Amino acid sequence: MTLMLGYMLGMSATSGYKMEYNISFDQARHYINVELNVTFQQPANDTHTLEMPVWAPGYYMILDYPKNLSDFKATTPDGQTPLTWTKTSKNQWAIDVRQTGFKVTYRIYANEHSVAESRVENDMAFIAPNGVFMYLDGDKQHEVTVSIDMPAGWNKASTGMKPAGQNSGPRRTFIAPDFDTLFDSPILLGNHFVTQFTHEGHDYEFAIETPDGLSETTFIDDFKRMVSQTTRLIGHVPYDNYCLIHLGAGGGGLEHLNSQACYTSGSYRFESRSEYLRHLSFVTHEYFHLYNVKSIRPFELGPFDYSRECYTPLLWVSEGFTCYYENRILLQAGIIGADYMLNDLSSSIRTTETSEGHRHMSLRQSSYDIWLNFFNHSENVISYYDKGPILGLLFDIELRRLTDTGRGLDDLMRLLYNRYYLQLKRGFTEQEFWQAAEEVAGSSLAHLRRYVDTTDEIDYETLLTPAGLAIDRNNWQLHKIDKASRQQEKLRKAIIGS
Repeated sequence: MTLMLGYMLGMSATSGYKMEYNISFDQARHYINVELNVTFQQPANDTHTLEMPVWAPGYYMILDYPKNLSDFKATTPDGQTPLTWTKTSKNQWAIDVRQTGFKVTYRIYANEHSVAESRVENDMAFIAPNGVFMYLDGDKQHEVTVSIDMPAGWNKASTGMKPAGQNSGPRRTFIAPDFDTLFDSPILLGNHFVTQFTHEGHDYEFAIETPDGLSETTFIDDFKRMVSQTTRLIGHVPYDNYCLIHLGAGGGGLEHLNSQACYTSGSYRFESRSEYLRHLSFVTHEYFHLYNVKSIRPFELGPFDYSRECYTPLLWVSEGFTCYYENRILLQAGIIGADYMLNDLSSSIRTTETSEGHRHMSLRQSSYDIWLNFFNHSENVISYYDKGPILGLLFDIELRRLTDTGRGLDDLMRLLYNRYYLQLKRGFTEQEFWQAAEEVAGSSLAHLRRYVDTTDEIDYETLLTPAGLAIDRNNWQLHKIDKASRQQEKLRKAIIGS
């Protein structure tokens, strides 16, 4: 059985061409068959280059998507006459065009259990668009219309892309304004569980491959509480609709501008409350990324160069602060208590401080070198997923200490969001981040920057005491100070609520 999928990129008055993708799935063999039709407004007499990404934003590893591509062919629009083409790099194909358009066909092998790679099965398909679609001559600004012809037995098509008109029956149509949006919109196809609802003026779709036990949890209600708290924190919602895609048993999650794609344990039957809360923290982490990395972002992370690594020294902010907020948001929403948050932060401290790597790699370097260390867990490295949330806590305490709890990390995140995302519509540089942080603090933060830029040992006692917190260096466990002063209790309440 095959699944036909049509992609129409509308004619652009500025670019002078339109593109139409037609996709069919060879489900038994895990292939995506791609047909691309390009039509020019005026007859072409030139060489045009198609380019495929080699990585996916948020997944800081070169995946070399073209390795899955085979059987590339270029012909005249009617498919009858072969055209001359040359592969000019690992992800570029130059085609000699002498008329009003051309047709390209190729196949993508899709059999990976990864949130950044595609998978095709007999009863479902997960499409990671970066590894399937090409843009023309470096132009990523075309509007993209996605039309899907559903096979018998497949009645669900879920993605963050907006639907076009009535979206039911055997044909489904979605629209993305450009290739950046297309690449940021994974698609789940099949007969999976779907529930839709509106919350605080925005539309949500949950698309879950293995929903076993979902109805016996408070997950949907807790998700709504989390979203409400995040909205109160930032003060703005950057999307109209949001799609949560949860796949079956596996590992990993990937954030997108108005969606997330995560593997799960294959069930919502959790063995304990703690296991459920870990899952909810994971979902919150990916959700908060739509602010902290998609909107509040380092300058290097967009517009993207999909052909090579995009280095930034600030992933400790994008990922590390998000690890801090995944529990802070749940705490403020009343879903977890202070002890849960302290225990989770203690785990981050313990992992960092008992690793030999913290003596050899700075937090800043761990951000820049993630392209070398995405799955490297050797003793000479550290992870910003572990040390980053420690700095999130220390930032929150210091900002509140310096401003007598008048301002904290929340205020810094709002400043970055409003100034750089909403007003300047760009990312921030490393210098601009530190300037914004010191603007909130009203003071120099050089003492904190030292713990980012160097491998100096953190003076936990000095930094934690103002918040009525202490660390047991025998097991690296955070705990509350007994008989804290009124000022310490005030700051501690602002941080952990008690």
